[in-house]
Formats: sequence, structure tokens, C-alpha cells
Amino acid sequence: MSTSRVLLIDDEEEMRRSSAQALELYGLNVVTFPTADSVLELVGYGFDGVVVSDIRMPGMDGMTLLQRIREMDAELPVILVTGHADVQLAVNAMRAGVYDFVEKPFAAQHLAAIIRRAQDRRSLVLENRRLRAVAGKRDDIEARLPGRTQVMVDLRYRLRAIGASDADTLVIGDTGAGKEVVARAMHDISARAGKPFIAINCAALPENLIESELFGHEAGAFPGALRPRYGKFEHGRGGTILLDEIGSMPFDLQAKFLRVLQERVITRLGSNEPVPLDVRFIATSKVDLEREVAAGRFRADLLYRLNVATLHVPSLAQRQADIPLLFLQLVREAAARYGRSDMEVAPRVVTEIAGRNWPGNVRELRNAADRLVLGLDPHPGETTEASQRLADKVAAYERGLIAGALAAHGGSLRPVYEMLGISRKTLYEKMQKHGLDKSVHIDTEDRDI
Repeated sequence: MSTSRVLLIDDEEEMRRSSAQALELYGLNVVTFPTADSVLELVGYGFDGVVVSDIRMPGMDGMTLLQRIREMDAELPVILVTGHADVQLAVNAMRAGVYDFVEKPFAAQHLAAIIRRAQDRRSLVLENRRLRAVAGKRDDIEARLPGRTQVMVDLRYRLRAIGASDADTLVIGDTGAGKEVVARAMHDISARAGKPFIAINCAALPENLIESELFGHEAGAFPGALRPRYGKFEHGRGGTILLDEIGSMPFDLQAKFLRVLQERVITRLGSNEPVPLDVRFIATSKVDLEREVAAGRFRADLLYRLNVATLHVPSLAQRQADIPLLFLQLVREAAARYGRSDMEVAPRVVTEIAGRNWPGNVRELRNAADRLVLGLDPHPGETTEASQRLADKVAAYERGLIAGALAAHGGSLRPVYEMLGISRKTLYEKMQKHGLDKSVHIDTEDRDI
């Protein structure tokens, strides 16, 4: 059976099951879904597979799914299936970039042949991307945003694509996940790299001076304004403005900022003269802005205007396999920062680190690395939830133990199963159970041959 996955979406259970069984007879690896929403969590820039979807479904239909997937990766093949002979629908699908269009009832052999061709095309696309990545070697973006899990590979691909453009961007992620790192990386790879990068914490601006801070003022605009002053927006002309935690921006100021986004002009307090503004805006948020819109705390039109392009920065919980290597890198950086010689980290410590929860994400993990380098306890407080089930705790500990051992031994399996006192077969089974891939833990300069 092919390892390339076929994601099959159809809201009719009988049709979904029979189609999957028929395609599996042709050696295809089929995963079925009753709705389209959950599929978006699986596909991405590095997804090795094909999507086959019915068009007419409740909720998200096939055409909407096609558009959402093409926003993530325009070269990911999507095959649409319909039971309605609709020529115009087929034309619209082709214009939207569908790989192929199949009408029910269809012969399984015919659909399987289309899927095979789509898989071959996808494999070629991914191979070309890998060759380009190898030719470029490890770049600055990977050094800033390390990680070999798929979510981090996808993030770096999207960052490079969006960063090189001039599009305003919304960066979403939990506290400490690295949103500002992403924003700075986007600025540095853009044509604006030689111009200012101005970071503004929307939650820390003094409410009585916020307009003056952003837009500037003329002399006499308010008591104490003795001379003209540029605002932060003007200081960033030609460069990038980072609006950190934009969800904290006061509601009445959001309308004025929306005008800046739309017209790219500002007016200083106490003046009637518009000042042209050549900047790129990047906004970050740790809260769900759509929920804030529903609650009346954030303007819907501002969200839509900001959301030209979106980057989601994964939490450590979403990239747990990266924790061992990331921690070792943070230890090396901390040692250099504190003037200490490179220190060896015991496999036991890496294992403990990998098995813990990190609600503060990379920021909290960096603090642990600093404490270790300074000779302190890297994790003085317990971060795991007391309410976690025993079985979950055991599974998390076992996964962390194996992941830590793999990282400590550079992905080499023999010392891992010997250290853990298990057979090679048992190690393979447990790696498969916990979704661990030894290639994720192999150093680029120390791969098994």
C-alpha cells in the first residue's frame, strides 16, 4: 500500500466507506472524514498526499475547502467529486485551481488513476522543495525558528513566502511561543530589512498618551507638548511596525488605526496635514480575535483588513518532539551568553525536560536552560496538571523518555534501546505508538548511514 495518504471527505457514511474500500483495493492509503474542518489541521506545505472531497456538504463545502487549502499550499492536489451534473460548477472549480473534477457515479479504477497521477505530481513538488532546501542548507530562519516537526517546517515555508512580500500579516500564537521572533524574521528577509523595525506593545501604551505615542503631535497640541514630536508610526517609515498583542488596543483607537491601514496616512495631534506613511504592519495576538469580535471588543473590519496573511506559531505542546533538540540549543546559547564553556547535558536531564509540560512555551524553556547553565534547578516548580489521568502521565513520561534518549544520542537507535533495557523491536513499536521519528532527532552533521 502507498504511504502517501488520500484524505477522503464525504458527509454520506455509506458513500464514504464504499469509496474508501474500493480505493484501498488499488493499493491507496485512504483516511476518511465526514466533514472538511478537521482536514485543514492535517494538510500543510509539507503534506505528502492528496485530498478528495465531495463538493456539496453541510458546513464547509468542497469549494471552500479548496480555497482554504490553496491558501496554505497552492500546489497541493485537490480532487472534487459531485453527484450533480453542473457544468458551471466544474468550470468554477477548474478556475479555482482544482486538480481534477469527478462526477458521481464514478468507476473506482478511474478515480484511483487520477489519484495516482496527483500523488506523482505531489511527490515531485515535495522533492523539488527538499532539493532547494538542501542547496540552500541551514539558513538564518531555521536557526531562529529551530525544529524538525512538520508544524515548524510548514511555519518556515510560509514565513519565507509571506515575509518576502509586503503584505500586512497577523501572527497568532500562545504566550512565549515566539511571535515576535517570527515578526523580526519576516522583516529581515523583506525588502524593508535596512529600514526601522518598530515594536509597539499595545497593552503597555499609556491610555492618555496613546494617540500621541503612535501618531505624534504638534507643539501646543495638549498641555506639556512644548515642541513637535514624531510618533512611532512615523519613526518606522520605510520599515516594519509590529503591533504586539493588538487585541489590547482600545476600541475607540481601532477605528483610527483602521484608517491608517486603509489609506497609509496619519495626522499628528494638533495638525490637519496628512502625512504619507510607507510601512508594513505585522500584528500579533495570543487571543482569538474572532471571539473578541463576537464579544464586541474588537472591530470586525479591522480584523478583516489585518488578516491579509496569517501565520500560526505552534506551542511546544504541538511540537513536543522538538523539545529535546530545542533545549540543547538553548543551553548552548545560554552558555555563550553567560561566558561559560560548552557544557554537556546529561541524557537524564534531557529526558526529564522532554517529559514535562511547558505552558510558557519557548520562553519558559529558555529560562530552564539559563538556570541549568547557572547551576540552578532547571525546573523548580511542577508544571504538569494534577488532574491528568495516570495513563496519560505514564504515556507522556514514556514518550518524553524515548524522545530525550533519541536526542541525547543523535538519533542512533542502538544506544537508546540498550540504555532503556528493551529490544530494538520494542523500541520501534513504542516510537510508532508515540509518533516519534528518529530522523527528527538526528543532527544534520551526525546522521546514521
